Amino acid sequence: MRKVLVLGGTGWLGHEIARQAVADGAEVTCLARGSAGGAPDGAALVRSDRTRPGAYDAVARADHEWDEVVELATAPDLVGGALAALATRARHWTLISSVSVHARDDEPGADESAELVAVGERPAPDDYAQQKAWAERTSAARLGDRLLVVRPSLVVGPGDPSDRFGTWPARMLRGGRVLVPTTEARWVQVIDVADLAAWVVLAGRDRLLGPVTAAGEPLPLAEVLEEARLAAGTDPELVPVDDAWLLEHDVRWWAGPRSLPMWLPLEASGFARRGTAAFRAAGGTARPLAETMRRVRDDELARGVDRPRRSGLAPDEEAALLRELVR
Repeated sequence: MRKVLVLGGTGWLGHEIARQAVADGAEVTCLARGSAGGAPDGAALVRSDRTRPGAYDAVARADHEWDEVVELATAPDLVGGALAALATRARHWTLISSVSVHARDDEPGADESAELVAVGERPAPDDYAQQKAWAERTSAARLGDRLLVVRPSLVVGPGDPSDRFGTWPARMLRGGRVLVPTTEARWVQVIDVADLAAWVVLAGRDRLLGPVTAAGEPLPLAEVLEEARLAAGTDPELVPVDDAWLLEHDVRWWAGPRSLPMWLPLEASGFARRGTAAFRAAGGTARPLAETMRRVRDDELARGVDRPRRSGLAPDEEAALLRELVR
């Protein structure tokens, strides 16, 4: 039986990878603090704080060999510590990176060979792109031809803790006037968490190598908003507002509080239009947007459409902005 170690496995994506690996017949161990929850049914949970000395002792014994290690961390100390403890104990290693590692976002269709962000001996502490690029470089140096680097686009689906995608079907469910960015020449590129996890399991089983951009096909932002409306089954009034006005009123790009999720500068025309040929050639698939949107709608209804969110405009913020528009 294939032995898989998931470094994490209790959070959102890691849990789904571990769950699908169990379903694929693997013997799965999750190494995690467990603060995000438990391991999926059928997987073993080894509780460990990866920031502490001896964090990997239970899974790095001399008699322990792993067919597959899946690393989801970003922080250099976690990535480096795992490599130091486990690199010689793994037949294959999958690093979950990000399309954010690319230096340029203005090249539609760019593939895995596109230039990465510059990073020194250590990445800047709060620079996600640099940290992921550092993780790629360091992992490649230690693992050589045993490494698969997965660069997902925006990962979406039920349970997403970031609220970037789910904000839109939730907002459409509430109806009324909905503040949106202008949609012309704007794109969205996502992958359902279940599709990403399924491919990570497949790729690990087949010991695929190299960097691969894991993403669905680019979609116009207007289509994404329309699918959110259709999934909600409501008839809201969309109120498009130009970038200059939104920025003047302190609305943020992409994610986080007081943001319009998935809204990007027009100059970033390539960020959500990455090439996906390698992913498809390696067996990767992405379900239709409408299916993912329905899954997320159901999840939003279960979690509560009016709950506090990590991304998006709070109802009072949106209402104030809409009032400001008609002055």
